[in-house]
Amino acid sequence: MKKDPYRRIVRIYDLVAEPPAGILRRIGLRLYPPRENIYILDAGCGTGTQLKLLSRPGCKLYGVDASPVMLDAARRKLGDTAELSLQDISHMNFPDRMFDFITLVLVLHELPASLRPTVLIECKRVLKEDGRILLIDYHFGPYSFIPGNLLRIPRRLVEMGVGREHYANYRVYQKRGGLAPLLSETKLQIDKRIVALGGVAAVNLLRPQ
Repeated sequence: MKKDPYRRIVRIYDLVAEPPAGILRRIGLRLYPPRENIYILDAGCGTGTQLKLLSRPGCKLYGVDASPVMLDAARRKLGDTAELSLQDISHMNFPDRMFDFITLVLVLHELPASLRPTVLIECKRVLKEDGRILLIDYHFGPYSFIPGNLLRIPRRLVEMGVGREHYANYRVYQKRGGLAPLLSETKLQIDKRIVALGGVAAVNLLRPQ
């Protein structure tokens, strides 16, 4: 059985990752404030922070992740407010066009290159025709001197800390230019976009072409 790469850092994950990730999440809320009474999926939900932030009256919250230890942390954080399940986000057990809003927060870069288009196409499959995907992930410049060049160092350290395979996937994502080359392949387009943290990350609101 493959070991969970997050087992070593789950206890400190929120402490290390959330200060910069929280900034990006709040930008995402400005780009697409979630409505009430909609279906929301966080693909790669981690410790559940994004779903907690998106909770609105009447919303049905779903989270999937491939890490058992991260899902356990999410269950402790969210209780029964969200339906959480251990799933491969490249082949999810949901019907077509179920969700109004899907979020992918700092997930795409950690996947093997061959799975990235598959995951985006799968998210598009379960997205309603008028739905949106909020994709938050690394951006690779140009960087501002402060904070951009300074934040590049902890970004790399965090990726190295999760494990060798994870870091290798991150490096391939960087070398291939991040999100941009995947858009035409998956027939998604950017509706709105904000580059943040001095060029280190981007918040993208996507819709089907």
